[in-house]
Amino acid sequence: MTLTHFPARTNTRLDRLFAPTSIAVVGASASPGKLGSVMLDAITRGGDGSVTAYGINPNSAGDGFHVSLAAATESHGTPIDLAVLCIPAAATPAALREAADCGVGAALICSGGFAEAGPDGIALQHQLADITVETGIRLLGPNTSGFFRPESTTVSFVPTVEHINPGTVAVVAASGGMNHALSFLLSEQGVGVGLGVGLGNSVDVTSVDVLDYLGGDPSVTAIALHVESVDDGQALLAAVRKVTAEKPIVAIVVGRSDVSAFSESHTGALATSWKTTRALLGEAGAVVVDTEQHLVDALAVLSRTRLQPAPAPGIGLVTAQAGPGLMILDELLAQDVQVPTLTESTQSGLSELLPPLTFQANPVDTGRPGATFGDVLAATAADPGIDALAVYALAEPDAIDLAAAVRDSGVHTDIPVVLGIGGPAEAVGKTSASAAEIGVPVLPSPTALATGVSALVHDARSRFLRAADPRPATTVTAPAISLPADEATAKDLLDALGIATPPRRVCTDRTAAHQALTELTLPVAVKILDATVVHKTEIGGVHLGIRTAEDLDTALDALDIIKAPAYLVESMATSGVDLFLGARRDPVFGPIVVAGLGGTAAEAIGDVAIRSHHLTHAAAAAMLDDLQCAPLLDGWRGGPVLSRDEFAYLAVTVAGYLADHPEISDIEINPLRLTPTGLTALDAVILPAPHPPTALEGEPS
Repeated sequence: MTLTHFPARTNTRLDRLFAPTSIAVVGASASPGKLGSVMLDAITRGGDGSVTAYGINPNSAGDGFHVSLAAATESHGTPIDLAVLCIPAAATPAALREAADCGVGAALICSGGFAEAGPDGIALQHQLADITVETGIRLLGPNTSGFFRPESTTVSFVPTVEHINPGTVAVVAASGGMNHALSFLLSEQGVGVGLGVGLGNSVDVTSVDVLDYLGGDPSVTAIALHVESVDDGQALLAAVRKVTAEKPIVAIVVGRSDVSAFSESHTGALATSWKTTRALLGEAGAVVVDTEQHLVDALAVLSRTRLQPAPAPGIGLVTAQAGPGLMILDELLAQDVQVPTLTESTQSGLSELLPPLTFQANPVDTGRPGATFGDVLAATAADPGIDALAVYALAEPDAIDLAAAVRDSGVHTDIPVVLGIGGPAEAVGKTSASAAEIGVPVLPSPTALATGVSALVHDARSRFLRAADPRPATTVTAPAISLPADEATAKDLLDALGIATPPRRVCTDRTAAHQALTELTLPVAVKILDATVVHKTEIGGVHLGIRTAEDLDTALDALDIIKAPAYLVESMATSGVDLFLGARRDPVFGPIVVAGLGGTAAEAIGDVAIRSHHLTHAAAAAMLDDLQCAPLLDGWRGGPVLSRDEFAYLAVTVAGYLADHPEISDIEINPLRLTPTGLTALDAVILPAPHPPTALEGEPS
């Protein structure tokens, strides 16, 4: 047989991988139980009949088997879309090369034994990567269980995948096991799956590629994203930003206990990979959840409805039972969801529909639902402060049909409505089916309802913050600085950027220090001035409350013991709340901004908010709301009140400067003191990058 060579084709849309019309299983066998046999059987049985499947085995021919991909290609008449390689790892590079030579558009490698198996496996994986680059063939895996489109195409060796219901949610998981686990959970809760993908080792096709593909797939309304590690953080965030502008993404990130290596600054110590990944995915537009059940609850809502972008959407909570209503309210408030008090006009209207002893200000407690339930929903939804309805009731078919009440009231055509229903499966299932017909999601418990509604709100809030006008970082063109930089040089830069610092003097000898004492407002701080010392306090390099010449001499004596090359004499700020603000060059995500409670306890407390350098002014102004210590910034017990606009200016400015200066790895202001007159940078550290970057690390290459 003559081998026909077809030109390699680059398929950036991944159609030949995820929507193939022809599939060849390399390593297929007539022996039941073997991987190739299981995969071929799944492809032929699990699809809708639109896929032509070929088994490839050099020791078999006839009965649907071919001795090579070349033979199958000749038989098919045109290049095969997808080759599934169910062969030992050592044999896969040659098989992948043959597939590319035959014009196959994409390949899927099920077997393990690659990067996860040590040096030999890493070498094999590099060979696969080289082949994809040279030929343009797209590769899913290796070390993956495959993918599936329920009732369309099954390329998975998990036999029970046929029980997953079809739908509009796509699952993109780092592991094949989690791809299936999440898909089964979604299906069990009545949320169908349109595409489930296990990425495996991601030699070629990554989560970024799949997200880009799904963004253009009109059959997908929402995406579940499972993240274990990130290689190209900026590409991932760009993909999430692009996709979430059109359809929601709910993400779960593995690695709560994975703390990245400490850098010299507090910022590096506090920005763990897990925290950073979660925070930046959220900033980019994903709804980030803690558990797989939360993911399912969020997607049950977001796959069917979405709020318009808004800074603080108001939720109207209507409950037929007070106890569940309290649980829902408690969880919504804990998730920073607004449940506003209804207007007097709305409450007056509700009072004519409900018994007098029920609570009607929001939540609206109806008591046992009756004939006026739909009117209650309509009245609550019409309140000007309400953007969506959360409705909970026990299933009572003899009292009211909840789905019919929503349908007849028409509220679901004006604002999103989410139902929570408790009761026996048969009754709940019937109501859920009726609600699905009008696009209203149903959740099975009070907490699940609160989780789904919170996801709805956070999705809307995130899109609002990203759409807000990104004010310019600064109107001042700040110069580059000489590195390494001492504290005085760092503060000179902050001055140029429009960031307040205390009055100070750089002193090279005692005479200059005593002269500074007479010129500055007392008391002063006296510090070691040395670019090589980052944590001055820890070596006795900071002395506070200096008022007299005698105090100054005592401080200078101590600094001379640690061989201070120069002194910084600086007026002390008034008391207030100490924060820190840092920008650092993360190895995965590029420049990031980290802020939190400051001072020497910053690392121990770890109460931080993290954003990318793409943050807008509006996003920076809302950044500190993430902190548990946020109440301290709003006049706690008569203390100073933080201007969020002032903080946003600082955050955007520092981030922008770092992004524009790749020779710098870290800029840290700690403490950044909040006083009655505003924010003042009491200390500043600027660290050089360990090596000159090969490209501007602030932007994707």
